[in-house]
Amino acid sequence: MNEPHSTTQSVDVLPEPDDGAKNWSQALCAQIEEQCNRTSGWIPFSEFMQMALYAPGFGYYSNDLRKFGAEGDFITAPEVSPLFAQCIARQVMDILSDMDNPVVLEFGAGSGVMAADMLLELEQLNTLPEQYLILELSASLKQRQQDTIKNKAAHLLDRVVWLEALPEEKFNGVVVANEVLDAMPVESFKISGDVVESLYVYCRDSELASEYKPATDSVTAIVRTIEERVETHLPDGYCSEFNPAIAGWLQSIAATLEQGMVLLIDYGYAAAEYYHEERQTGTLMCHYQHRAHADPLWYPGLQDITAFVDFTDVAYSAVDAGFDVSGYTSQAMFLMGAGLDELHQREVTDEVKKQVMLAQQIKTLTLPSEMGERFKVMALTKNYDEPLRGFIMQDLRGRL
Repeated sequence: MNEPHSTTQSVDVLPEPDDGAKNWSQALCAQIEEQCNRTSGWIPFSEFMQMALYAPGFGYYSNDLRKFGAEGDFITAPEVSPLFAQCIARQVMDILSDMDNPVVLEFGAGSGVMAADMLLELEQLNTLPEQYLILELSASLKQRQQDTIKNKAAHLLDRVVWLEALPEEKFNGVVVANEVLDAMPVESFKISGDVVESLYVYCRDSELASEYKPATDSVTAIVRTIEERVETHLPDGYCSEFNPAIAGWLQSIAATLEQGMVLLIDYGYAAAEYYHEERQTGTLMCHYQHRAHADPLWYPGLQDITAFVDFTDVAYSAVDAGFDVSGYTSQAMFLMGAGLDELHQREVTDEVKKQVMLAQQIKTLTLPSEMGERFKVMALTKNYDEPLRGFIMQDLRGRL
């Protein structure tokens, strides 16, 4: 999760973490060093990224450091304006109203603001789900989500259930994942002549470092598949990444979702644009206190590490898992299709300050230079064939 439109900076100009935060990071680095020593001194970048973000107690999404909002490292769309979650709720309403005893499952609910705003809007629409499930592994984020929902929608808190794994029983309804895919660990690769190399992390003199080494056969096969999809040979020296977990993640959701929709909102591209020959350094990005930079080894555990989403790969993996790809468009077009203009009119008042603020929120959500074009929305459906309102204004599935 991050602000992909932030200006990339050198780590030399980043704010220096305090001593407590540094000690936190050093403890995580010690765990990473131990893991390296257990595996001949090296670990794949994807394993490092998994530990940096999710190691219990010390990983970025597992520790108690503030991440979301002005006091954190990035701002997500639900925190820009409640209009975002209200538009999502309009699309969700259509699905829930066609089902008996439906539920909503949100992956990684962040600060909890989207859950609260969606529940309030679904209540307005008389389409509250039987349960609103939140799959959250971080104890600190779970507490923050509970506090947010108590503050914004206390009377609906009893509908919210926190999970640490997907439900064991199948359910009907909607799965929502806003800025989840970009935080999944990626494999980083480089083209070296005719050889594919993978990025590995190791520890030297108690300092983390990285180096490209010949890739495994499985990684090489995936890179060759990427080249087939984009119908080109990636040039010598080309660096990029791919998400090795997306197929398994979608298969696990397909196994528990009987009927309904998976709604994915994230920044990313179709494969032809993702692996364009001019994007030679990939999309990997780090964020710390609203500053973007490109060094994932800088104080692990204190910064977000992300990569853009290859939505072509998501589509292939979804079909293999048994989903239909029922919609793919930009965030701006999705929000407008889902009723952004109508929701905006509902908020119109004579208060100039409020109207200026509302206009700025809409610009942030929809302008191409902000979140409007870089963020995409993809709908995957299972045993559900009704039209989806969020995709009536634009259909980009042909680009996948």
